This record gives sequence, C-alpha cells and structure tokens, in this order.
Amino acid sequence: MTSTAIRPRTSRVDATLAEKFRQIPVANVSDVMGRLYGGDCTLRPRHAGGRMAGAAVTVKTKASDILFVQKAFDIAGPGDVICVDGDGNLNHALMGEIMLAHATARGIAGVVINGAIRDAATVRLSQVPVFSVGVTHRGPFRNGPGLINVPIVLDNMVVNPGDLVLGDDDGVLVVPMDQAEAIYQAAHALSEVEDKQLADAQAGRLDRSSIDEALRKLGYID
Repeated sequence: MTSTAIRPRTSRVDATLAEKFRQIPVANVSDVMGRLYGGDCTLRPRHAGGRMAGAAVTVKTKASDILFVQKAFDIAGPGDVICVDGDGNLNHALMGEIMLAHATARGIAGVVINGAIRDAATVRLSQVPVFSVGVTHRGPFRNGPGLINVPIVLDNMVVNPGDLVLGDDDGVLVVPMDQAEAIYQAAHALSEVEDKQLADAQAGRLDRSSIDEALRKLGYID
C-alpha cells in the first residue's frame, strides 16, 4: 500500500450552494433528477433529525476495517460529508460515539456508512447527520487496506470526491458537482410549486382534475 491510497480532493461542490440545498427536501431533488439516481433505501438516518448537505470525502475500506475511516475523519473539515463504502457489511461497526464526537468538533456536515455503526443511543441524540445500513455492538479491526478520495458506490449511487451529498428522513442522495447548480434551480422551482399545492390542499381548494385526465387518457374512464 502506497501513499496514493490517500489522495487529495482536487475539487468540491461550492459550500454556499450546498447550504442552499439544505433548505430543499431530498425527495424534490430526486424528482428533478428523474428519480434515476437515488439509492436502494438501505441507508437510514440514525441521528436526531435534520437535513444533511455537504461535499463528499470518500472512503473505500475492507469490510469491518476502520483504519482508513479514522484517517478520513482527520482529513475532512467543516461542511464535508464523510462517505464510507464498507461493502454493506454489518458484522462490525465502522463508527461509534468517539468518532462522532471528533466529527462534531471538526464541523463535519454528516457521515454516511455503507455498513454498520454502534453506540446507537448516543447517535440518536446527535445533531450531526449519520446514515448507515445497520447497527451492531461488535467493534472493527484496524489493519487496512483502504482508499481515500476515490470514486465509490453507496447504495447503488456513484460518489466522486467533492460531489454533493444530501440526506434527510427519506434517505440519501448524491448530486454530481458539475450538475449541482442546474439541479438546485430546478429543485427550488419545484419546491415553490409544491408549497403552493400544500397550501391549497390545506385550504381545501387543491385542483384534482389532473387525476381524471390521466385516467381518461389511459382509457380507464370515459
């Protein structure tokens, strides 16, 4: 294993743009991306609540091994989201309360673990967003090998270093950094439309005519 295993991140999504995304539900972003880029719904929120948005620091680690994950927590800084591909293995935890405390102190914007965490009771109280596939009490090994800041796959989503990583109670979504501005504009516009629809629904004046139009077009009603 050489020093190329720990690579510098050469670019990242703009921090101001990432903060704008934090105001938009992940579902709306997913909709304007054609619903093609979401994961398989195995990454679930473990924290107290709140939306996640930040630039990816990626880790590829051998299943059940934490060495390169720990190094990524030292490399990542304010506004970053640490994304760990641990092969979805649930036999050993790749993060616990001590690493969470370290992430909180460093201003890290979130952690996504394609694998297990532990100290779940502490994580449930956290204001730092944490997503994982599962929970176990069993601790990890620390031998490597691993890679930092390389393309990885999380829940069938490709994540490149610096990509925008979003998360809320509905799950995790990755936005390619070179598409982030255009996707934000579309998602923001959709959110404004849906806010009006919600207000109309609450007031009992929501236009439902499109349902019959769709049924008629498909031949289900005359």
